Amino acid sequence: MDVMGDKATLFETGRFVQPSGRDGAGEAPDDAAEEVRQRLAAEAGDVEAMSVLGALLLRRGDLDGAEPHLRAATAAGDRAAANNLGVLLHQRGYADDAAGWWRIAAVAGSAAAAHALGRHHRERGDEPAAEYWLRQSAEQGHALGAYALADLLEHRGDVGAEQWMRTAAERGHREAAYRLARALDRRLGPEGDVGDDQGAGADAEQWYRQAAARGHRRAALHLGAILERRGALKEAGRWYLTSAKDGEARAACALGFLLRDAGDTESAAVWWLRAAQDGDGNAANALGALHAERGEPQTAERWYRAAMDAGDDNGAYNLGLLCAEQGRTAQAEQWYRRAAYAGHREAANALAILLLQGGDTAGAEPWFSKAAEAGSVDAAFNLGILFAGRGEEAVALRWYERAAAAGHTEAALQVGIALLRDGDEAGAERHLRCAAGGGSAEAAYRLATVLDARRPPVPAHTLGEPVDEKSECEEWYERAASQGHRRAQVRVGMLAAARGDVVEAARWYREAAEAGSRNGAFNLGLLLAREGSEPEAAVWWTRAADAGHGRAALRLALVYARRGELAEGQRWADRAVALGPAEVSERAVRLRDALREELSA
Repeated sequence: MDVMGDKATLFETGRFVQPSGRDGAGEAPDDAAEEVRQRLAAEAGDVEAMSVLGALLLRRGDLDGAEPHLRAATAAGDRAAANNLGVLLHQRGYADDAAGWWRIAAVAGSAAAAHALGRHHRERGDEPAAEYWLRQSAEQGHALGAYALADLLEHRGDVGAEQWMRTAAERGHREAAYRLARALDRRLGPEGDVGDDQGAGADAEQWYRQAAARGHRRAALHLGAILERRGALKEAGRWYLTSAKDGEARAACALGFLLRDAGDTESAAVWWLRAAQDGDGNAANALGALHAERGEPQTAERWYRAAMDAGDDNGAYNLGLLCAEQGRTAQAEQWYRRAAYAGHREAANALAILLLQGGDTAGAEPWFSKAAEAGSVDAAFNLGILFAGRGEEAVALRWYERAAAAGHTEAALQVGIALLRDGDEAGAERHLRCAAGGGSAEAAYRLATVLDARRPPVPAHTLGEPVDEKSECEEWYERAASQGHRRAQVRVGMLAAARGDVVEAARWYREAAEAGSRNGAFNLGLLLAREGSEPEAAVWWTRAADAGHGRAALRLALVYARRGELAEGQRWADRAVALGPAEVSERAVRLRDALREELSA
């Protein structure tokens, strides 16, 4: 009977020793025949049969029928029977009597009994005795004993906990595998960023995988998350599905997001609904957002409220956004406040913006500060704007720098502009590069101007000459120009013209002019006039002059004077005098006077 006591698994409590080959999942089809065989053998005095029969009856819940057989086998020295007798007495409520029999079996070498006795002492608060017996069980190779010992040591903060958790996991204990993976995961970054500890990440994944393969739904959830971060979406989806089918709401929610990203919003909604009905606030928020996108605000509001009721502060924040979109400012403020008081940083920022829009600057500032201190990059940037508006440039710069350090593009631009103003060109360039790289057209333009100022003089080109390789500053000008920055478009045109690329120059001038740039229109006119298209040039000069460009007005005065349309020439000369700048005004005055004399002659 030693084999039965040492190698059998435990039933439910981990204390019950079953006959070899039994898994405790339910009564096998031939249990009745087995019981008859064991009963006949027990009646014939077979001690092992008595123990097996007692175990069968105990498993069935027939405590009265099991007890005499277990006592008889125990009296004959069967340690598995002693262990199971302890289980029986424990179920009857006689914990101390049960511990006595477990001690007998444990002293006789039963790892299962040592485990049960260790758990008994831990339940009683006697940790030294618990550790002693659990260690006895674990050192004999008992998986449950190793797990229980690891749990005890972990509770105490003992460094030896992980070793025993690993031992239990290696022996097939799925909860131990999961907890070992979680312990390894905690050593990694917030999103599984392993840094230099690549081994810990691989080790964690291995144990999640083992636990998940044994049906651990939370392990399947975490394994899916690891695979999703890696980009293995198909396998991640399979593990999310496995976990979700086992009732893990977070996995159902994650599966919904995976399906949504794949374009299957209908299937996503099914899983979000399942997760939300199980109390997952994130899934309820996702359903709210889905219905809001579909133009179903009432349904969206219902799900946002469900998220809020599930304890998800995003529900209140999203309700605020929904009300703000509908113009329900008072309700939006109410929901923003609720989320902000709960610590939602973006809600605090949104509340501050709402107050600022209502003219309550004093009320907005503390909420911006609270959001920024909680890590809201947008709030830090907004504080910069707030202080800059008051003329407190130094304070504004500190907040801009904080937001820029967190990757805020517009904040980096503002820091770059401030540093340029202070003469710190190197610092300005660094921030402008960050902002330009983040997509800011203005930063790309300003960076280009900084680099442009450093360029050595470029040899003069004749229009039509071969085009040389572009400089870095021109590349940044072009990036800004391609994003619609009009001054950059004009500058790119000028550089192209300087290289002799007439077609490229005309393209950029025209694009800037059509977007409303008077310099673009003027330069396009110059290019066309140089190419012999003065009538078309006059059209663009007219547009530039109407927008206030003095040189364009002077060019028009000259065009009309050459044509003999002296009155029209005089009119544009008057316009050029008014628009300036000074040198243009001086020339325009001379031309106007000459035209006036000609008209009066």
